[in-house]
Amino acid sequence: MTLLHVHDYGGDGPQLVLLHGFSRSLADWDAAATLLTAGHRVLSVDLPGHGRSPDVSPWTLPTVVRHIADTLDAHGVPEAVVVGHSLGGMVAVEYARANPDHARARAAVNLDGFWWGREYPGADRVSEALPASAGAIAPPEYIEEKVLHAARLGIPADRAEAAARAAARPLPDGKWQTLPERAAALEILDELDKLGALGVTTWLDGVDCPLLLVQAARRLPPAPGMEWFDDFSTRFAREVSDELAALSRARQTITVTTIDATHPMNLEAPRAVATLVADFVRGLLQPS
Repeated sequence: MTLLHVHDYGGDGPQLVLLHGFSRSLADWDAAATLLTAGHRVLSVDLPGHGRSPDVSPWTLPTVVRHIADTLDAHGVPEAVVVGHSLGGMVAVEYARANPDHARARAAVNLDGFWWGREYPGADRVSEALPASAGAIAPPEYIEEKVLHAARLGIPADRAEAAARAAARPLPDGKWQTLPERAAALEILDELDKLGALGVTTWLDGVDCPLLLVQAARRLPPAPGMEWFDDFSTRFAREVSDELAALSRARQTITVTTIDATHPMNLEAPRAVATLVADFVRGLLQPS
């Protein structure tokens, strides 16, 4: 049994489990989690190979789902609404799929966790860029660079610095090991490609519990030399939006919305994220 690193924020009420994105950590949830404790018991989890959780090999979604279940059992959380951002959003959906009787996953929230297959137009360029930086050793100024980038999104420096430090490991020479390390990072990207190849509609087929699917309403500013990725991601987000709209019309268990933020919404707009999640959970408790 592999137990993952957990932060228990406390609180009373329906239980929430918060999952972070790729190459991030549970620290991304600190601001939103604190707000959610007003009406919920809140825990956050470092995914395998991230933050302070141990590595697993191979890094596959079924394995990760099993480790999350074991970890929650160890913390006395047999049932929860699982809320994930980015990679964590996809894991939340897979956690719900693995527990179809709703005994563990009362519902799932996916915050901007959608991916493309390798055959998607333009994905070949992404497939070259992402693996090149996966699990990289970053220079000593890595944290400062992360804080400066976050400032462009309106993320406070203290929040950005704490999140950046929690998502990497300091090395003796002053450099930083980004997490997960390279082998696990490449395995994760492979898992994402497999999900993306299904397309959103096929991927969500068979997940019967209530789902809240959220997209970022604003795009990240393009990095210098990466303007092509802005066009790619904008087109992909538009196509996902069309699929989600159709799904929400066809399936009463699916709720679709957007949030006025860019992709790192739990860092950028924690109050809006907390309100969205709390309203969704409140709706689950209302008699139909």
